Amino acid sequence: MLQLKNLTVSVADKKILDDINFNFKDNKVYAIMGPNGSGKSTLAYAISAHPFYVYDKKSKIFFNKKNITDLSPDKRSKLGIFLSFQSPLALNGVTVFQLLRIALTGKKDPLAIKKEIEVLAKKLHIKKELIGRSLNDGASGGEKKKLELLQAIVLEAKFLIFDEIDTGVDVDALKIMATFLNTVRSDKTILLITHYNRILKYIKPDEVLILNSGKIVKTGNYKLAENVEKTGYQNI
Repeated sequence: MLQLKNLTVSVADKKILDDINFNFKDNKVYAIMGPNGSGKSTLAYAISAHPFYVYDKKSKIFFNKKNITDLSPDKRSKLGIFLSFQSPLALNGVTVFQLLRIALTGKKDPLAIKKEIEVLAKKLHIKKELIGRSLNDGASGGEKKKLELLQAIVLEAKFLIFDEIDTGVDVDALKIMATFLNTVRSDKTILLITHYNRILKYIKPDEVLILNSGKIVKTGNYKLAENVEKTGYQNI
């Protein structure tokens, strides 16, 4: 689905990612782990075309065999790439329905969007009052992450990047989100960026990538994440 070729990324003349080559396949769940500063979030931003990050000339990103290296964030989003933020901001005066209605203009009927939001909110145990408020206004960390997940599904994203979706989330909320992800994972590629193994106990990745100093230093199955939790990154 998404292929990285010689991906080298810098910000303010500092190299963050160094010659990464990897192919994220259809219908798979991936986990990216690594110590602080290893380049995990930069990788997410590079895939979604964050404007602060600069690609090396040799860097290429392909999505469904199409070269998207030079595409803007909105065009990548329309192709089906979704990025969930570590700390979602509040959007004053705009509800989640209003946001998604604008994003899906001409693609989905507004009434269908509203109904879908209500159904998904119930499955994710999101309080009805939160849906009626400005997006993320007064929401807890866990509620914000649930709302991000809801948006990804309504937008029908095909490549979903969740950057620390488990941070600031209690055990109950984590189980709810993981269970939900397991029910919608077909026909999607999911990339979970995390410091911890706890979410991976509920949604087992097909492959785990360890990132360090801007490079993929090791790959393996979910047991690799378990080993990292036991021994740390220095002993893998």
